[in-house]
Amino acid sequence: MEHHYKNDGPEPEKPEDDLSHFTDEISDWDEEYIKVDQGTLFELILASNYLNIKKLRTVGCKTVANVLRKLSVEEIREKYNIENDFTPEEEEAIRKENEWCEDQDASK
Repeated sequence: MEHHYKNDGPEPEKPEDDLSHFTDEISDWDEEYIKVDQGTLFELILASNYLNIKKLRTVGCKTVANVLRKLSVEEIREKYNIENDFTPEEEEAIRKENEWCEDQDASK
């Protein structure tokens, strides 16, 4: 945490329409540092949020997002013990409603 605490200075001014911070890229140093078990990763995110270490919190959240991006809905439910409380009909309706956002990477 010390690395990010010391290097967590003010962010440079960016135009409102700048979306450069919405990237899934993680530096090599951060990628190596954040190679921890899931429980430790969530503790790091919570601690960095509490201590207001924005860069570390961002790295932790990006890491979780990158993991989730690779999993199916069923795998996410299993990994995080999330109960499926939708009926098959409700689930199908939701899938149809959100078809537009499925498999975006497959078209690239």
